[in-house]
Order: sequence, then C-alpha cells, then structure tokens
Amino acid sequence: MCATHASKRTLVETRPSSDMSEFRKVFSEAKHIAIITGAGVSAESGVPTFRGENEKWRKWQSQDLATPEAFSRTPSRVWEFYHYRRELVMNKKPSAAHLAIAECEARLKKQGRSVVVITQCIDDLHRQAGSKNVLKIHGSLLETRCMTCGHVTVNKRSPICAALKDKGAPGPDVPDAQIPVDKLPRCEEIECHGLLRPNVVFFGETLDSHILTKVEKEMEICDLCLVVGTSSIVYPAAMFGPRVAARGVPVAEFNTQTSPKTEYFMYHFQGPCGTTLPPALAQHESEIM
Repeated sequence: MCATHASKRTLVETRPSSDMSEFRKVFSEAKHIAIITGAGVSAESGVPTFRGENEKWRKWQSQDLATPEAFSRTPSRVWEFYHYRRELVMNKKPSAAHLAIAECEARLKKQGRSVVVITQCIDDLHRQAGSKNVLKIHGSLLETRCMTCGHVTVNKRSPICAALKDKGAPGPDVPDAQIPVDKLPRCEEIECHGLLRPNVVFFGETLDSHILTKVEKEMEICDLCLVVGTSSIVYPAAMFGPRVAARGVPVAEFNTQTSPKTEYFMYHFQGPCGTTLPPALAQHESEIM
C-alpha cells in the first residue's frame, strides 16, 4: 500500500519541496535518521569523484582498474592507482557536510535519537569528522585484505610499502612502475606473507553481506532519510532512498543537481552539500539540551 502511495506521489507532484522550514519540522520529530552519502560529500573536501573530467588515471578509465581481473593481471598498476588515491585522501580534511553530520549524530545521541551514516565513499572523512555510526558499503581505502588468509586490517602507512614510495602519479604519460609482485604490500600475519589488496569493493564484486544486512535494518527502522551528495546511479545504493520513500517515510535529497531518483523524494535541496546541509541539521528550537 505504501509503495502504491509513493508511485502515485511521483505522478501527481512533479517536483519535491524545497521548503527548509517544513523539512526542519520533520527533522525535529525524527527518532532514527539514516543519512546516505556519496562522492559529492568528499568532492567538497577535494577528493576526486573519478567521474567526468576525473574519470581517467593515466590513460585508463578508473572502472577498468578497479576490477578483480585487473588486479590479477597487473597488481602493480592497480596498487599504484590505489596508492595515489590513499595518499590523496590522507591529506584531505572533512568538509562542512561531514562535520554537520557528525555534530548532529553526537547531539541527537544525548536526546536518545540515532543517526546512522550509510556511505558509498571509501575514504575515512566521516570518521575523521567524528561520526561513530558509519556503514561503509564499498569498503575502505585505508584497509587491506590478504588474498591468501583473508585477514582485514586498518593500514594508514604512507607509503604503504617502500616500493610504492613516490609512485602513482596520474599524468597520462607516466609509465607503469612495474613493481615485482613480491615487493607489493604483503600480509604480516604469522607465516602468511600473502599479497594484500585494498579492502574495497571492486566493480563486479558483491557487497559485504554483513554490511548489507545492517543497512537493510536501518532502512526498515528509519523515520527520516537523507540522500546526500550522490548521483543515485550506482546500485544497490541508488535504491535505498526510493525504498524508504515507498513506505511513506520522508526522504530529503541534498545535491548540486537533480538525480534519476529525485522524483521519488519528498524534499530536494539543490546546491553544495556544505552549504545546504549544516542549516538542515543544526539544533532545532524544540531540542532540549
């Protein structure tokens, strides 16, 4: 019945509301808020989205490097690509949107209300900002997974191994370093020494079922959902917001432009997330501190 109501809404109402005062009232009454974030949030911190003009690294499309097949064929090239990305994000700071989300979570927790961040970003900027309740559906640049024993660990070394020092420059004429596989990042578990890979979800791989189970639960219990800085074209994350909307829960989109899923949502606030989100999540006059 909710799904039918949501589909009718998209036909009757041609555009979502941009009434911030109306959204703020809904926000003030929400007990369980789910915030879905995408590359646009980190882009405001200076992290490339690897779409459009940033789609290539050297002469390769990023989608052609971030695959299990590419890692199997040319692990040195793929590690150079991810080493470049690791070094880049480790020098970035959280954006105003990251900070607003973290402050909101901490503030509402004191009121017995919850905020969960469900992010497609593979950087660590939400945690740097102070967010505690973060579900990273695409993994983390700052974690590694052993191809032999499967051990996953946080790894913030810079460089991650000696052979990658000063490697990974993105220019189109930069040659591959062709690092021998035994000099690439290796597992430090006792008697393993297997090849490490970034603990991210490559194109063509399935998402972590344990993380997805947690996301499903949050989608079922939230009474307000925010979709922030995402183009809503990467699945399954693209359907999280519409699924929440289908059960009659308010969903608000914050993005620099409309997305293919905008019509499903009750609210749309256009502009940089660092500008639109802080006032949306700021302390409401009804909050008791």
